Amino acid sequence: MPSKAEPVTELRRVKIVENGEELVDFLRLCSELKLDRPRFNYRRETLLRRSVAEMLRDANLSLMKKGYRIQVIEGWRAPLIQRRMFAAVWEHMQKHHPDWSETKLRRTVNQFTAHMNPRVPPPHTTGGAIDVALTDLAGNEMDVISPYLIHDINGYFTDAPRLTDEARRHRDLLGEAMLRTGLTNYPSEYWHWSYGDQGWAYRGGKEHAIYDSITPPDWTPDPLDVTDAPLQWVTANAD
Repeated sequence: MPSKAEPVTELRRVKIVENGEELVDFLRLCSELKLDRPRFNYRRETLLRRSVAEMLRDANLSLMKKGYRIQVIEGWRAPLIQRRMFAAVWEHMQKHHPDWSETKLRRTVNQFTAHMNPRVPPPHTTGGAIDVALTDLAGNEMDVISPYLIHDINGYFTDAPRLTDEARRHRDLLGEAMLRTGLTNYPSEYWHWSYGDQGWAYRGGKEHAIYDSITPPDWTPDPLDVTDAPLQWVTANAD
């Protein structure tokens, strides 16, 4: 049975057979999709593999009929941003858990963000992964986390215990809409969904993944993002 933590040692065994599918701008594909508030300070891209963008569009349309909307936190992520995000999460965990051994720190950080690894490309760098939030039609964020605080990792797990009835109902609404399209959820992060990457293949017992890490040939980074410094949180209660 697949581990909910989806360790790198397991994902490494999943072969990748890149199918060459293009990245598309999901905001152009579906005008009803909206970007959610940023979590880190950098330029976000609005790119996903075409199949994933279409699945996201379908999930959003089904939720809109019920008075809800998917707002996108992020889709495709550049490798340089991935490296900086890993450093930011490492720094955050180390600050809040100074008593943790390096082994425990690395294991925990790996569970919530991925280091650049050509054999196990981080899901967002493949264009097959997406982070989402659930809002009403006016863009007001729905409660999917209570009674946990926003940065309590115990509340990150999709099946986190002791969720309020309201938070569980909202998670279930989102999950039903996403699963119906073919997207799958990473169990350690209720907001993270993917298709085509190694995590998707691992969860579903697929023969191989179909998306490798990808960078658009005409893409150039924001000069302000080109640094090795950890990303900076922009949420008010990041610490």
